[in-house]
Amino acid sequence: MAIKNAEDNGPTKKDQASSDTLFDGEQPTLEEIRSWGKSFDKLMRSHSGRKAFREFLRCEYSEENILFWLACEELKKETNPEAIEEKARFIYEDYISILSPKEVSLDSRVREIVNRNMVEPTPHTFDEAQLQIYTLMHRDSYPRFINSPQFKTLAQIPEGVSASGSTAESPSN
Repeated sequence: MAIKNAEDNGPTKKDQASSDTLFDGEQPTLEEIRSWGKSFDKLMRSHSGRKAFREFLRCEYSEENILFWLACEELKKETNPEAIEEKARFIYEDYISILSPKEVSLDSRVREIVNRNMVEPTPHTFDEAQLQIYTLMHRDSYPRFINSPQFKTLAQIPEGVSASGSTAESPSN
């Protein structure tokens, strides 16, 4: 059984400059979009924010990070023991296994914790790994996202102005 998450609908290629096509009619306010530039947590709590960030990660060839994070969130909602085991195996095979083309980057300590947890999977089998990937996205991809042309277009931030609102210093003549 493949896990199909609610955010995985729609065409793969989208015009990133057009927020209308990116958000499929669920247009966030400009204030909400700009709040994503101030807080990674706000970005990740917003369905539209996650969609925009996922599009950015797809362009950076690191979409597996948010897909893994989303799969872990879905697993945490599961209560049926058989479904938990099935979803945990799916997540392991898709994102943890060294044979997977979508393998996420985990350190050996966290990988060992996951391997131990897989003996008897629970909704929290991947908590350590999920936290490590969340931290990686926050520290690595998020700063590039908020300074990307895609985000600046969505947030209607002029070129030369950072997402935090400061302007780039221009050399004086």
